[in-house]
Amino acid sequence: MIDLRSDTVTRPGEGMRAAMARADVGDDVYGEDPTVLALQERVADLLGHEAALFTPTGSLANLLALRSLVAVGQEVLCESSAHIARSELGAHAAYTGVTMRTWTHPRGEVDLDAVGGLFAPEMGPFFVATAAVSVENTHNFAGGAVQPLAGLQALRSWADQVGVGVHMDGARLWNAHVATGVPLAEYAAVADVLAVCLSKGLGAPVGSLVVGPADAVAEARVWRKRMGAGLRQVGVLAAAGLYALDHHLERLADDHAHARLLAEAVGVDPASVDTNIVVLERSDAGRFVAAAEAEGVRVSTVGPTTVRLVTHLDVSAEDARRAAGVLARL
Repeated sequence: MIDLRSDTVTRPGEGMRAAMARADVGDDVYGEDPTVLALQERVADLLGHEAALFTPTGSLANLLALRSLVAVGQEVLCESSAHIARSELGAHAAYTGVTMRTWTHPRGEVDLDAVGGLFAPEMGPFFVATAAVSVENTHNFAGGAVQPLAGLQALRSWADQVGVGVHMDGARLWNAHVATGVPLAEYAAVADVLAVCLSKGLGAPVGSLVVGPADAVAEARVWRKRMGAGLRQVGVLAAAGLYALDHHLERLADDHAHARLLAEAVGVDPASVDTNIVVLERSDAGRFVAAAEAEGVRVSTVGPTTVRLVTHLDVSAEDARRAAGVLARL
């Protein structure tokens, strides 16, 4: 079975398992796990920020990052198909009292005119105030689209002018970096605080990080514990993240090439595929998914008429060619 449902389905290889098995560990709730500390320091340095905090999931990393910018009863503006709005089960409203308003862009990009039109300044106890704008890079439901750096930088300048924060969901920021060559720190510089994931394209079994200023990360540590996610000898998981950064970052280019191969097979312009995700519209999406699985290829629906294909570490070039043949026939 060739599994193209998500890049979260990868399994640790022997090298990663060995790194996990020999990890030096301590109690991370006390801040004493040396492998976690090394991972946090490395990721913060890669992204050009002061500090980072390991979390078990990307959704929790986004929750902690965003609540550092948006207080209870305030709002964040984001694109309408953003992961924080669509795929985190309303957690920001349910747990931290954050509301959202959205703009729409076919590639998930920042529409600064729309953002400016939505922006609500503090006007006393009558209206919800905008505290932050969230961007997603790469944008999952826009087919792994890379956000143009110039647009992100323009947002940063606007946010500074009006006094709001910028959050970045950088779960697949690694893919944007590899696809464009833009340094990770240059992308991350547009955000006050961001979240990055280790368990998607990088292939670790578990883990994301909140990245930002030291005070925001210290507050996130408290909230992580408050929400039941204080972990003890978690260096066994952090070791997988360190291994992934050493061995799985540059190879993301292979996933991008495989995605373009699949795109061509299903009638999507390969030039429109920036990274490792292909989205296609099918009126018979459910039947298409079932037919593909019957022929040994797993894909997923992400909407009533939308099918998603995602390449990753466990999909070889031969797997991609075979899946392309199956999908093209269907």
